[in-house]
Amino acid sequence: MGFQVSFHSVTDQLQVGTKDMSFLEDRSPHWEYIPGTLSVSGPSYFNNTPNIGIAQASVMIGPPEFECNEGKKQELDHEFASKLKGQQLALQVDGFSLFRSGTSEFYSENFYYSQRTTFAPTKRYAIEETFDTSTKHALNVGNDDCQFNKNVDIAGQCKVGGTLTVGGVIKCGWLNGQLATARALPAKPFDIKHPSKDGWRLRHVSLEGPEIGVYVRGELQGTNEIELPDYWKDLVDDRTITVHLTPIGSHQNLCYAIARMKDKTSILVNPHGFNVHTIRCSYIVHAERKDLKPLITEYEGESMKDYPGEDFVQLGGIE
Repeated sequence: MGFQVSFHSVTDQLQVGTKDMSFLEDRSPHWEYIPGTLSVSGPSYFNNTPNIGIAQASVMIGPPEFECNEGKKQELDHEFASKLKGQQLALQVDGFSLFRSGTSEFYSENFYYSQRTTFAPTKRYAIEETFDTSTKHALNVGNDDCQFNKNVDIAGQCKVGGTLTVGGVIKCGWLNGQLATARALPAKPFDIKHPSKDGWRLRHVSLEGPEIGVYVRGELQGTNEIELPDYWKDLVDDRTITVHLTPIGSHQNLCYAIARMKDKTSILVNPHGFNVHTIRCSYIVHAERKDLKPLITEYEGESMKDYPGEDFVQLGGIE
């Protein structure tokens, strides 16, 4: 049977329900009631809970029905208090809070203004903003985007299963060291497992030159036209093309001419000869790329940062 009172003072214990959940049984001669004890054996509803009449938890708290008096409201002593202007608080906690067991799930925006230590899984399905230290000793599962407005320090490994997008500068001591070593090498080697000798390795070095060059090579027989790749018309400056011809099998008088057409550029061997079917030779064609600025081989400076041209060594976004 229920009853209503406008105001009533309970000095020791208030029990709601038939079962006393406070466990204040007299088992000691020195035992006494703790004044202000509240024992509730059923679900509790506070203010405008969205699940009115449905017991989804032991305690259900909703926003208040009343409007806080702005003239009397105590202002929060915090630089981020402006974020709460106009918000009706459903729960305000001052002091130490302990979530001892189980999984905590947050489906709405949360603001933390003091230190928070997590020892168990916490699942968040909405925005979380932390303006102080957050120490986690267990798994943190996020099912939505995470945004960090300050530094994140990781002492162990960081594994990324998806795409890592970085909008700023990547600072990595190990990577910087590797890049510095590669840049300072007098020759640019590559080292692989030997393809035919067990227990051996194979090392080559890159061919160097004073230009940003490309090449194509092959063998010519039964024709006098060396067909260059179709993408060369957009990649290379055909004014820089040079051709080296080597006869195969017998002596041949070989020369070449560059045929520039609308859709392609090709090399004609012995363009004024008649016995082109007797041509058999190997060839190598070099050219310089035109989509990049020419290489400046010598320049004044103390380090590679002083290079006056288009720099391919200093990788953007890495310090």
